[in-house]
Order: sequence, then structure tokens, then C-alpha cells
Amino acid sequence: MAPAAPRAPRAPRAPRPLGAARLLLLLLLLLLLLLGPAGRRAAGAPVVAELRCQCLQTLQGIHLRNIQNVQVTPSGPHCARTEVVATLKDGREVCLNPEAPLVKRMIQKMLSKGSTN
Repeated sequence: MAPAAPRAPRAPRAPRPLGAARLLLLLLLLLLLLLGPAGRRAAGAPVVAELRCQCLQTLQGIHLRNIQNVQVTPSGPHCARTEVVATLKDGREVCLNPEAPLVKRMIQKMLSKGSTN
């Protein structure tokens, strides 16, 4: 018998592909991260709004034809100011100055339309 030839050093291995279980676990973790806290909220749990003012800057007014919806939030523990948030027809939300004459007239007009129905 001939003496065995010395072995050549092994080349480093290529990383093993992920097994099906590992891949499934990775996908589940990614899904949980993407869903965030809403995905983990219990059914029927109250949704808490931000406990701070929403409007940091306000506009003096905007043309009525650009407005789709207006939400008036009275002052309270979350914010010392009354806030008027208008949703525009293009989907943007803007804050309006509730003390501006144009905004006051717009709110009065909305209130009078609401009381006649």
C-alpha cells in the first residue's frame, strides 16, 4: 500500500440556503414589524388619539371649493387651542386658524347647513 497523500486544505463553505422553517419564521417576523402596534392591539381596545396639539402651523384660509371635509376639535386636555383641520379634495390635511374671519364664516356656514337638515 502506498502512503496516503497529504490532504489539501478545504476551501471555505458557501453559506447554506435557509430551510423552509427558517424562511417562514423570517417572513412572520417581517410581517409583525410591518404591522406595528396596530397588528398586536386586542379587539375592542380603545384607540387613543395623540395627546398633543395636531396643528403646529395654521393657514388663514383656503378656497371652499378645495375642501372636502372639515373637523373642528375643541380645546381640551390634549391641546389648549381649538383646532380646525380641513381635508382637501387631493387628500392633504391642512390646519386652519380658527380665529381668522374667513374660517369663522366657513364654520358658521357649516353649522347653519347642519341645523337645517
